[in-house]
Amino acid sequence: MTSDAPALLSHRVPDLGALELLLAVARHGSLGRAARDVGISQPAASSRIRSMERQLGLALLDRSPRGSRLTDAGALVTDWARRVVEAAEAFDVGAQALRDRRDSRLRVAASMTIAEYLLPGWLIALRAERPDTAVSLLAGNSAAVAERLLTGEADLGFVEGLSVPEGLDGTVIAHDRLVVVVAPSHAWARRRTPLTPAELAGTPLILREHGSGTRQVLDAALAVHGGLAQPLLELSSTTALKGRPRAVPDRAC
Repeated sequence: MTSDAPALLSHRVPDLGALELLLAVARHGSLGRAARDVGISQPAASSRIRSMERQLGLALLDRSPRGSRLTDAGALVTDWARRVVEAAEAFDVGAQALRDRRDSRLRVAASMTIAEYLLPGWLIALRAERPDTAVSLLAGNSAAVAERLLTGEADLGFVEGLSVPEGLDGTVIAHDRLVVVVAPSHAWARRRTPLTPAELAGTPLILREHGSGTRQVLDAALAVHGGLAQPLLELSSTTALKGRPRAVPDRAC
Protein backbone atom coordinates (compact mmCIF):
# COMPACT_ATOMS: atom_id res chain seq x y z
CA MET A 1 0.00 0.00 0.00
CA THR A 2 1.43 3.39 -0.98
CA SER A 3 0.85 6.76 0.61
CA ASP A 4 0.81 10.22 -0.93
CA ALA A 5 1.82 11.80 2.41
CA PRO A 6 5.00 13.88 2.16
CA ALA A 7 8.21 12.56 3.68
CA LEU A 8 8.90 13.59 7.24
CA LEU A 9 10.76 16.89 7.64
CA SER A 10 13.62 15.01 9.29
CA HIS A 11 14.09 13.11 6.01
CA ARG A 12 14.16 16.27 3.92
CA VAL A 13 16.25 18.62 6.09
CA PRO A 14 19.92 17.94 6.96
CA ASP A 15 20.73 17.23 10.59
CA LEU A 16 22.28 19.84 12.88
CA GLY A 17 25.75 18.32 12.61
CA ALA A 18 25.74 18.74 8.84
CA LEU A 19 24.45 22.32 9.09
CA GLU A 20 27.12 23.21 11.68
CA LEU A 21 29.77 21.77 9.37
CA LEU A 22 28.48 23.87 6.45
CA LEU A 23 28.64 27.01 8.62
CA ALA A 24 32.22 26.12 9.59
CA VAL A 25 33.18 25.77 5.91
CA ALA A 26 31.65 29.21 5.26
CA ARG A 27 33.69 30.71 8.12
CA HIS A 28 37.02 29.13 7.23
CA GLY A 29 36.81 28.72 3.45
CA SER A 30 38.40 25.30 3.88
CA LEU A 31 36.89 21.87 4.39
CA GLY A 32 39.96 20.74 6.33
CA ARG A 33 39.84 23.64 8.80
CA ALA A 34 36.07 23.23 9.11
CA ALA A 35 36.54 19.54 9.93
CA ARG A 36 39.04 20.39 12.68
CA ASP A 37 36.66 23.06 13.98
CA VAL A 38 33.80 20.57 14.48
CA GLY A 39 36.05 17.73 15.61
CA ILE A 40 35.86 15.25 12.73
CA SER A 41 38.27 14.01 10.06
CA GLN A 42 38.46 15.69 6.66
CA PRO A 43 37.22 12.54 4.83
CA ALA A 44 34.25 12.38 7.20
CA ALA A 45 33.55 16.09 6.61
CA SER A 46 33.73 15.64 2.83
CA SER A 47 31.39 12.65 3.01
CA ARG A 48 28.92 14.58 5.18
CA ILE A 49 28.85 17.56 2.78
CA ARG A 50 28.33 15.27 -0.23
CA SER A 51 25.54 13.45 1.61
CA MET A 52 23.88 16.78 2.35
CA GLU A 53 24.21 17.81 -1.32
CA ARG A 54 22.53 14.57 -2.39
CA GLN A 55 19.78 15.03 0.18
CA LEU A 56 19.04 18.58 -0.96
CA GLY A 57 19.69 17.97 -4.65
CA LEU A 58 22.01 21.00 -4.70
CA ALA A 59 25.73 21.66 -5.15
CA LEU A 60 26.77 23.58 -2.04
CA LEU A 61 30.54 23.89 -2.46
CA ASP A 62 33.04 24.45 -5.26
CA ARG A 63 36.16 22.53 -4.24
CA SER A 64 39.65 23.47 -5.44
CA PRO A 65 43.26 23.16 -4.21
CA ARG A 66 42.90 26.69 -2.80
CA GLY A 67 39.97 25.74 -0.60
CA SER A 68 36.21 25.29 -0.64
CA ARG A 69 33.92 28.08 -1.78
CA LEU A 70 30.15 28.32 -1.41
CA THR A 71 28.16 28.09 -4.61
CA ASP A 72 25.31 30.54 -5.14
CA ALA A 73 22.89 27.95 -3.76
CA GLY A 74 25.34 27.17 -0.94
CA ALA A 75 25.38 30.81 0.18
CA LEU A 76 21.60 30.82 0.49
CA VAL A 77 21.50 27.45 2.25
CA THR A 78 24.19 28.69 4.67
CA ASP A 79 22.05 31.68 5.63
CA TRP A 80 19.07 29.39 6.23
CA ALA A 81 21.27 26.93 8.12
CA ARG A 82 22.41 29.69 10.45
CA ARG A 83 18.83 30.43 11.42
CA VAL A 84 18.20 26.75 12.13
CA VAL A 85 21.35 26.45 14.26
CA GLU A 86 20.52 29.66 16.13
CA ALA A 87 17.05 28.29 16.84
CA ALA A 88 18.61 25.04 18.07
CA GLU A 89 20.96 26.99 20.34
CA ALA A 90 18.01 28.91 21.79
CA PHE A 91 16.15 25.58 22.20
CA ASP A 92 19.15 24.09 24.02
CA VAL A 93 19.49 27.06 26.36
CA GLY A 94 15.78 27.01 27.14
CA ALA A 95 15.71 23.25 27.71
CA GLN A 96 18.71 23.50 30.00
CA ALA A 97 17.03 26.29 31.94
CA LEU A 98 13.93 24.12 32.42
CA ARG A 99 15.98 21.06 33.27
CA ASP A 100 17.98 22.86 35.93
CA ARG A 101 14.99 24.94 37.10
CA ARG A 102 16.80 28.16 36.36
CA ASP A 103 14.76 31.30 36.58
CA SER A 104 17.31 33.91 35.50
CA ARG A 105 16.87 34.62 31.78
CA LEU A 106 18.62 37.27 29.70
CA ARG A 107 17.09 38.11 26.33
CA VAL A 108 19.83 39.32 24.00
CA ALA A 109 19.33 40.85 20.56
CA ALA A 110 22.34 41.26 18.27
CA SER A 111 23.05 42.51 14.79
CA MET A 112 23.90 39.84 12.23
CA THR A 113 27.65 40.55 12.17
CA ILE A 114 27.99 40.54 15.95
CA ALA A 115 25.76 37.47 16.33
CA GLU A 116 27.84 35.58 13.77
CA TYR A 117 31.39 36.52 14.75
CA LEU A 118 31.45 37.85 18.33
CA LEU A 119 28.48 36.79 20.39
CA PRO A 120 29.17 33.03 20.58
CA GLY A 121 32.43 33.71 22.42
CA TRP A 122 30.74 36.21 24.70
CA LEU A 123 28.00 33.71 25.57
CA ILE A 124 30.56 31.05 26.40
CA ALA A 125 32.32 33.52 28.70
CA LEU A 126 29.00 34.48 30.31
CA ARG A 127 28.13 30.85 30.92
CA ALA A 128 31.51 30.29 32.60
CA GLU A 129 31.10 33.41 34.78
CA ARG A 130 27.37 33.09 35.53
CA PRO A 131 26.29 29.50 34.85
CA ASP A 132 22.80 30.13 36.29
CA THR A 133 21.92 32.68 33.59
CA ALA A 134 19.95 31.30 30.67
CA VAL A 135 20.29 33.39 27.50
CA SER A 136 17.92 33.67 24.55
CA LEU A 137 19.26 35.25 21.37
CA LEU A 138 17.47 37.23 18.66
CA ALA A 139 19.45 38.19 15.54
CA GLY A 140 18.63 40.86 12.96
CA ASN A 141 20.09 44.03 11.54
CA SER A 142 20.82 46.99 13.82
CA ALA A 143 17.44 48.62 13.20
CA ALA A 144 15.63 45.39 14.14
CA VAL A 145 17.69 45.11 17.34
CA ALA A 146 16.73 48.65 18.37
CA GLU A 147 13.06 47.89 17.68
CA ARG A 148 13.16 44.77 19.85
CA LEU A 149 14.65 46.74 22.72
CA LEU A 150 12.07 49.51 22.40
CA THR A 151 9.18 47.05 22.37
CA GLY A 152 10.50 45.08 25.34
CA GLU A 153 11.25 41.89 23.39
CA ALA A 154 14.92 42.04 24.46
CA ASP A 155 16.78 43.12 27.59
CA LEU A 156 20.15 43.86 25.99
CA GLY A 157 21.23 44.61 22.44
CA PHE A 158 24.49 44.71 20.50
CA VAL A 159 24.72 46.75 17.28
CA GLU A 160 27.21 48.54 15.07
CA GLY A 161 26.67 52.12 13.99
CA LEU A 162 27.31 55.77 14.66
CA SER A 163 24.69 56.67 17.25
CA VAL A 164 22.36 55.25 19.88
CA PRO A 165 18.75 55.00 18.66
CA GLU A 166 16.37 57.48 20.26
CA GLY A 167 14.85 56.20 23.47
CA LEU A 168 17.75 53.87 24.31
CA ASP A 169 20.94 54.16 26.34
CA GLY A 170 24.21 52.74 25.10
CA THR A 171 27.94 52.44 25.60
CA VAL A 172 30.80 51.67 23.21
CA ILE A 173 32.39 48.31 23.99
CA ALA A 174 34.68 47.89 20.96
CA HIS A 175 35.83 49.50 17.73
CA ASP A 176 35.98 47.88 14.31
CA ARG A 177 37.25 48.80 10.83
CA LEU A 178 35.19 48.80 7.66
CA VAL A 179 37.20 47.75 4.61
CA VAL A 180 36.57 47.20 0.92
CA VAL A 181 37.09 43.61 -0.21
CA VAL A 182 37.73 42.51 -3.80
CA ALA A 183 38.75 39.29 -5.53
CA PRO A 184 42.45 38.83 -6.39
CA SER A 185 41.54 39.16 -10.09
CA HIS A 186 39.92 42.58 -9.63
CA ALA A 187 41.76 45.68 -10.87
CA TRP A 188 41.65 47.27 -7.43
CA ALA A 189 43.68 44.36 -6.01
CA ARG A 190 46.65 45.44 -8.18
CA ARG A 191 46.52 49.13 -7.25
CA ARG A 192 49.47 50.71 -5.53
CA THR A 193 47.63 53.90 -4.56
CA PRO A 194 44.71 54.16 -2.12
CA LEU A 195 41.16 54.44 -3.38
CA THR A 196 39.74 57.91 -3.04
CA PRO A 197 36.38 58.44 -1.31
CA ALA A 198 34.99 59.79 -4.57
CA GLU A 199 36.01 56.63 -6.46
CA LEU A 200 34.41 54.46 -3.81
CA ALA A 201 31.24 56.54 -3.75
CA GLY A 202 30.91 56.40 -7.52
CA THR A 203 31.40 52.64 -7.86
CA PRO A 204 28.45 50.21 -7.63
CA LEU A 205 29.19 47.83 -4.73
CA ILE A 206 27.70 44.74 -3.13
CA LEU A 207 26.38 46.07 0.16
CA ARG A 208 24.53 45.21 3.34
CA GLU A 209 20.88 46.21 3.39
CA HIS A 210 19.44 49.46 4.76
CA GLY A 211 19.01 49.15 8.52
CA SER A 212 22.37 47.45 9.09
CA GLY A 213 25.03 49.27 11.12
CA THR A 214 27.63 48.54 8.45
CA ARG A 215 25.53 50.25 5.80
CA GLN A 216 24.82 53.21 8.10
CA VAL A 217 28.54 53.83 8.66
CA LEU A 218 29.36 53.64 4.95
CA ASP A 219 26.44 55.89 3.99
CA ALA A 220 27.60 58.52 6.49
CA ALA A 221 31.26 58.32 5.45
CA LEU A 222 30.50 58.87 1.77
CA ALA A 223 27.62 61.35 2.11
CA VAL A 224 29.93 64.34 1.56
CA HIS A 225 31.30 62.70 -1.59
CA GLY A 226 27.95 62.43 -3.33
CA GLY A 227 26.67 59.35 -1.53
CA LEU A 228 26.78 55.74 -2.59
CA ALA A 229 26.15 54.71 -6.17
CA GLN A 230 23.23 52.38 -6.84
CA PRO A 231 24.34 49.03 -5.33
CA LEU A 232 24.99 46.03 -7.52
CA LEU A 233 23.33 43.90 -4.85
CA GLU A 234 22.07 44.23 -1.27
CA LEU A 235 22.41 41.22 1.03
CA SER A 236 21.40 40.56 4.61
CA SER A 237 24.57 39.12 6.16
CA THR A 238 28.34 39.14 5.92
CA THR A 239 28.38 35.48 4.88
CA ALA A 240 25.95 36.24 2.06
CA LEU A 241 28.28 39.03 0.90
CA LYS A 242 31.28 36.70 0.88
CA GLY A 243 29.34 34.08 -1.04
CA ARG A 244 27.87 36.53 -3.57
CA PRO A 245 26.65 35.21 -6.95
CA ARG A 246 29.51 34.77 -9.40
CA ALA A 247 27.79 36.75 -12.11
CA VAL A 248 28.24 39.84 -9.94
CA PRO A 249 31.62 41.63 -10.06
CA ASP A 250 33.92 41.13 -7.05
CA ARG A 251 33.39 44.28 -5.02
CA ALA A 252 31.90 44.04 -1.55
CA CYS A 253 31.67 46.17 1.52
